[in-house]
Amino acid sequence: MNARAPDIDPKALYPRVSRVIPPIEWSGYVPDIEAILRLKCERDAVILAHNYMTPEIYHCVADVVGDSLALAKAATQIDARVIVMAGVHFMAETAKLMNPEKVVLIPDTRAGCSLATSISADDVRALRRRHPGVPVVAYVNTTAAVKAEVDICCTSANARAVVESLGAPRVIMLPDKFLAANVAKTTDVEIISWDGACEVHEGFSAADVRELRSVYPDAIVLAHPECPPEVVAAADFAGSTAQMSAFIAERRPPRALLLTECSMGDNIAGEHPEVEFLRPCGLCPHMKRITLPAIRRALETMTTAIAIDPAVATRARRSVERMTAL
Repeated sequence: MNARAPDIDPKALYPRVSRVIPPIEWSGYVPDIEAILRLKCERDAVILAHNYMTPEIYHCVADVVGDSLALAKAATQIDARVIVMAGVHFMAETAKLMNPEKVVLIPDTRAGCSLATSISADDVRALRRRHPGVPVVAYVNTTAAVKAEVDICCTSANARAVVESLGAPRVIMLPDKFLAANVAKTTDVEIISWDGACEVHEGFSAADVRELRSVYPDAIVLAHPECPPEVVAAADFAGSTAQMSAFIAERRPPRALLLTECSMGDNIAGEHPEVEFLRPCGLCPHMKRITLPAIRRALETMTTAIAIDPAVATRARRSVERMTAL
């Protein structure tokens, strides 16, 4: 995967985002977009962008877009010398795990994750002592240090498949208690969970869904599995951001509500003008730290590069590779 050529005219990019970015705002983005496209070529860099990035990043400077699973797999196929992660810190760590010889940059080191900070490597070791012999699955929304202590990783897209692949009657699944509860409803495997949650998705309620349905009875409600189980039960569909996107592309409902991060709806809206995307949604303060100026600065200064202790990285990489091999 190589960076886009620097001679792309930003005017040709604007139609991708015209539905969600007014012209007066677009003019402010153009200088950074032009600089980033040029710098990608100069630095031999690619930009991986999560679905929660804002449209000017997602549609205009990113080379690979997707959910955590897609980005983890894409990270193993990068030909460029430099990877810029337009996402949060644990995603940059995962990219570094899969590309130990490459430079992986995070545009803002403050872009964290409430799930990743909810559990430590010491916590995982304590869980293993409490439940000897029980395999441990870690959501990718964890640090490399935590990934090094578990048997395998998962994403919201493949969580059930990963849990059942272990062939065990009981599995520890961490750190998202809601993802664990939602998986538990779909499998015979007993799930032992951890008390972590995504600060965006735990804010949604079944009452939000009922209120919206009272106003828009024809709206299709899609919930992320990091939402509380009662929200998932009230929705018409539950899945990862990639699965939500695929659902919209296939079904093309007249109205849709995505119970996830706000930029997800903005990015799909650019691709499906025939669908009306309704609120509420949630803003992730960590994802929003990644901006065009931050990406430009990262490429100009080659900061901040991700570094992982080699001993930790070897074990953490094994957990991610076991997941991507399924």
